Amino acid sequence: MGQLVATEVRALAGLLDELDYYQLLEIDPAAQISQVKQAYYCASRRYHPDVNRNLESDLSDHVHTISKRITEAYQVLRDPRRRRAYDAMRNEGGGARIQLVDAAARADKQARDQHEGTTPNGRRFFSLAKHDMERGDKDAAIRNLKMAMTFEPKNVHFKAMLTELRGS
Repeated sequence: MGQLVATEVRALAGLLDELDYYQLLEIDPAAQISQVKQAYYCASRRYHPDVNRNLESDLSDHVHTISKRITEAYQVLRDPRRRRAYDAMRNEGGGARIQLVDAAARADKQARDQHEGTTPNGRRFFSLAKHDMERGDKDAAIRNLKMAMTFEPKNVHFKAMLTELRGS
């Protein structure tokens, strides 16, 4: 590794905590999965510890840390659910990193919220509609879904369920 690259490794290691995953992989936040994959492979080849095994000790440690962060970025950005959770966290000012466990938990919560409602009243009327459907009371289920829709008019799951009930 030449002096320029060693300088680059030290600089990147110094900035690593400030870079979000998109910046680390040098891609646009709107990048397609194929672009994420291509950027990951390019970065991984460059900073993989096996490729750089003859480095000085401090550089080797930096390369190992960078490589781990590149893999972490790829694990989050390649999964659409984790990526949505990460993007939501970034938009809320939550930082540049997300642990895989946190990304999965946030993705599950977003899916559950989207499915069962994001507001207390939306969830309450959706729950009532589910119980109505279990009892076979379609009219009451439609009425409760309409109420749920007044609190969450953009909930795609509520809309689909209401359309399905009206059509059956």
